[in-house]
Amino acid sequence: MFQIRWLWKNMGKKYRIMYIIALVLSAVTSTMLLINPYLTSLLFDNVIMAQNPDPLIPLLAGMMAVQLTRLGMRFLMIIIFEKSSQHVIYNLRVRLFEVLQYQESSFFDRNRTGDLMTRLSGDLDWCRHFLSYLCYQVVDCVVMFTSTLIFFFFVSWKLTLALLAVTPLLMIITKVYSKMVHPKFIAMRERLSEMNTAAQENIAGNRVVKAFTREDYEKSRFHEKNKNYRDANLAINKLWLTFFPFIETLANMMTLITVFLGGIFIIQGELTAGGLSIFTSLSWALANPMRNLGNLINDIQRFFTSANKIIEIYYGRPLITDRPDAEDHPTVKGHIEFDDVSFAFGPVKVLDHVSFEVKPGQTLAIMGPTGSGKTTIINLLSRFYDVNGGTVRMDGCDVRRWKLQQLRGAVGTATQEVFLFSDTVEGNIAFGDQSLTEEEAHDFARRAAADDFVSKMPEGYDTIVGERGVGLSGGQKQRIALARAMAVRPAVLVLDDTTSAVDMETEKYIQEQLRCLPFPCTKIIIAQRISSVKDADQIIVLQHGKIAECGTHEELLRNRGYYWETYALQNDLETAPAVSPSDVSAPVVEGGVG
Repeated sequence: MFQIRWLWKNMGKKYRIMYIIALVLSAVTSTMLLINPYLTSLLFDNVIMAQNPDPLIPLLAGMMAVQLTRLGMRFLMIIIFEKSSQHVIYNLRVRLFEVLQYQESSFFDRNRTGDLMTRLSGDLDWCRHFLSYLCYQVVDCVVMFTSTLIFFFFVSWKLTLALLAVTPLLMIITKVYSKMVHPKFIAMRERLSEMNTAAQENIAGNRVVKAFTREDYEKSRFHEKNKNYRDANLAINKLWLTFFPFIETLANMMTLITVFLGGIFIIQGELTAGGLSIFTSLSWALANPMRNLGNLINDIQRFFTSANKIIEIYYGRPLITDRPDAEDHPTVKGHIEFDDVSFAFGPVKVLDHVSFEVKPGQTLAIMGPTGSGKTTIINLLSRFYDVNGGTVRMDGCDVRRWKLQQLRGAVGTATQEVFLFSDTVEGNIAFGDQSLTEEEAHDFARRAAADDFVSKMPEGYDTIVGERGVGLSGGQKQRIALARAMAVRPAVLVLDDTTSAVDMETEKYIQEQLRCLPFPCTKIIIAQRISSVKDADQIIVLQHGKIAECGTHEELLRNRGYYWETYALQNDLETAPAVSPSDVSAPVVEGGVG
């Protein structure tokens, strides 16, 4: 019952009171169902059997008044249930979204987007369904069954005991069914998550699917997930249909017992015609709860399964948070130190005892083959992940002792995977600083070589870019992302392969602008183009998670290692004889690979 207590906790005092009132109304309106059958029995005994028309009008008027009153109360009850349940779901959505905002990167590495969306939509809706429908249905069934049973005892205890004879069998069947159906609901929930994940990945990667003409493969893949979800649903329905005939038979037995024994008791004088009418008109009040029991158990089991999925996120706490002794850094100089840093994703070692230092205002360039750990260095600096060994320092302080908001606010990043929001171009540039003026946003766009193409758009800076920047080229998206990173005026500016999709002339312009930014900052440039890194104060080359080379452009050319090989390849020197020291200062030909 922890799931129910959890929902109750999120309801709030005001809505708890309202919800209790709604539950009371549910109980009262269920009890009111006994009044009209009782009035009907009086109609039989005092009007029809007694041939006395005088009580007819009062009895009919009373029955009408009871029915109208009950319907009014029922309407009010449903409104309160809906309002309370929507309030709870609103609070839960807010809470879950907040939790997701502050989860560390490893959380999203472990959880699929489709599964998270299922939890925030379908699973939450089952919680709403439980509060707005299942709760009062359970109250209705319990109150209706109990009050009818008590009423029956006053009319004829013998007939009541006869009707109760079938209930133990029903309880046994229900318990067995509940035990068997629970794991099937868990399996069905997993199949739903897999299907939604497949759909989400296909929609997000639709261009890749079309580019590789994999539509048929994706159709068959989704078909398989859809089939698995269908089969899981059918398995639950088949199980229910296995038990349904037994439950329905036991429920119908009550009607047979009522008619058979009721007729005998009338003949024997132990029951009046009015008394029998009470049993015949209210036997459904005992039978229906039994009929509905299976469906209620189905829905409740589905609620428990969905609630457990939501609770996993609700009570999830990020591992990377502000420490109690976190230090305040009102000003940031941008002094970066990696001291014997090691990091691994599970069993895969990414960085192995890496050490370097970047002084304020300097530019560090990082090169290396794919998978060497270049981007990981940036993730550790911004504390998207924590190191497994060693220390990362900013301004002499371990980043684990920084306040996260200050640390990440000091680092402006143009990531390797550009993400633009469905917003205006200006809105995307000002994403990190909502106080940015229109003139400042345009200035940073000019520095990122974005102003020229943005001005030619239909609505200029007010043009809405599609989801993830749909409608823009790779180079255009990179330049808007670069403008967004510069717009926060960070103490550390990180460019992760930011100019790989732009032409040489544009890259040269951007490099010149980076050298004369209107604010002081330390720069970290991750790139594979020699033209992007050659002017850096320090260049490090990562290989297999270790620093293989470190130095300036000229020093690394003399080493004849990975950097020299990249330089030679990008300048068509791969077959040329070894260069002399005097050659290393020759201009670099603008061109090469990304």
